[in-house]
Amino acid sequence: MKYTFYKEIEKGENGAFIEIPFNVWEICQREGEVPVKVKVGDTIFVCNLEPKGGGYYNIPVKVEIMGQLSFEKEYKVTFRITKTSTEDSPYSTSNPIRKIDHIDCVLQPHDGLCGQSCVAMLAGISLEETINIMHCSEWQATIAKIIGALNYFGFEHSEEIIYTLGNPDVKLPKCAVILEKMGRFSHYLVTFDGKYYDPNLGVMEHYDLTKVKGYLEVLV
Repeated sequence: MKYTFYKEIEKGENGAFIEIPFNVWEICQREGEVPVKVKVGDTIFVCNLEPKGGGYYNIPVKVEIMGQLSFEKEYKVTFRITKTSTEDSPYSTSNPIRKIDHIDCVLQPHDGLCGQSCVAMLAGISLEETINIMHCSEWQATIAKIIGALNYFGFEHSEEIIYTLGNPDVKLPKCAVILEKMGRFSHYLVTFDGKYYDPNLGVMEHYDLTKVKGYLEVLV
């Protein structure tokens, strides 16, 4: 899985670094040592992320790498964790659980089940079934677990989470899981064919794009 955002390289006491604008524990479901492959502009390198505390990390940029880069420029930054795991599934991209040609909104009965509700909408199954398959209850559906569920159900999706960070001019794809800013956690909702399906609010024709932290495109 690739993660993409736009950032400048900063100077610190221990050298140059790029601040990752999201919680790695929450989004990537990875703690401790995090080895990554990084692309900054056209420059590619590998490193271990530097922990800042509470799930937030920096990407360290060594002196020899900085010879190809600049401090006074915003770069497209992409990284992926180089050690990942996969889960067996009865579905595949050639045999998904269903073709996504419409969305039936699934409302969460209480807070903490928005991620599971989004997966239920996409898969066309009940929230209870989704919770059982994802093996996670309230407040446990990180974006990593949502991606795992999409893979389980055979849905093709982008290999990048695009972090728009409140850009009001973002153009969302036909189908995507939206990560909405909500304190240290994310609220999740689905967009499909120009409408928004919120597990809290139901179906919406319009949505404030400045609330979008990022999105993962689901290919339909």
